[in-house]
Amino acid sequence: MKKGVIFSGMRPTGPVHLGNLEGALRSWVTLQDEYELYCGIVDLHALTTDHEDTSELAARVRQMAVDFISAGIDPELSTILVQSHVREHAELHLLLSMITPVGWLERVPTYKEKVDDLHGAAPGYGLLGYPVLMASDILLYRSDTVPVGQDQLPHLELTREIARRFNYLYGEVFSEPAAKVTKHAVLPGLDGRKMSKSYDNLIYIAEDPESIRAKVKGMFTDPSRAYRTDPGHPDICPVFTYHSIYTATDVTREIEQECKGAQIGCVECKEKLAQSIIAALAPIRERRQEIEARPGLVDEILHEGAERARRVARSTMALVREAMKLPQEKTTARE
Repeated sequence: MKKGVIFSGMRPTGPVHLGNLEGALRSWVTLQDEYELYCGIVDLHALTTDHEDTSELAARVRQMAVDFISAGIDPELSTILVQSHVREHAELHLLLSMITPVGWLERVPTYKEKVDDLHGAAPGYGLLGYPVLMASDILLYRSDTVPVGQDQLPHLELTREIARRFNYLYGEVFSEPAAKVTKHAVLPGLDGRKMSKSYDNLIYIAEDPESIRAKVKGMFTDPSRAYRTDPGHPDICPVFTYHSIYTATDVTREIEQECKGAQIGCVECKEKLAQSIIAALAPIRERRQEIEARPGLVDEILHEGAERARRVARSTMALVREAMKLPQEKTTARE
């Protein structure tokens, strides 16, 4: 017996990287055994910032599906779907946008951050309204649980407010999804800045070992450690942050002490990290090879996922339309 229903999604703006893996995918893989899990490749959300050039969007959607499966999402346990394949996402977004005050959207903490990412370009309506689309994604499957980090709680509260307002206006249709606060591992970029595709400071889960070694070799380290003989400060070193996630605990403690005592240099420390990351990603690489050896498998999984998702989505929209007293289409029998 499943505990409840979860929808969680990821924007296909590029291949899945270690930040995505540790920040979301790991928890999805664990949750799929306990919950009815809908894993969305949210391509409509990708258009909020990447709408000018969509030539790679279809390929990125497919790549993300492969990444999901290779990371451990089981299509037998979870529903993997492409957001735009289920048109009810857009329909519910439109209806919920009618009842959502603009002020609610302008106070979303990440709105200004996303506007800044446009580098001077004017934000579109879709960017302002993306939290409504996010709420629609969650509510469409009547999700009662949402896995979030502590910093994402304001986003979920907006979804709860929208559900509450809809129920007040039209009657009880949606439950207010509860937060399942998860402790996501937060990885810095390889250069110590925020991890970002635009900075090209990340490692993708599909990268080959040689590429991983090259990227780790170029990682920024403790800025205060100018010489090999200087004692290090692991707490401010991006390399050590990665060790704490990918290297065995006893080895990590040993590295920490050796770094503080200047008994290990940054070059050796990075070599150890590269080996740890490569070993951690080995099962994912193996599953990817199995998937890519079966042409048509991904298309089949996405088709089945869309069919499953549509059945639930249509049921939800029937309740929404009835609650809002929208006119039903009349059919005339032909003689």
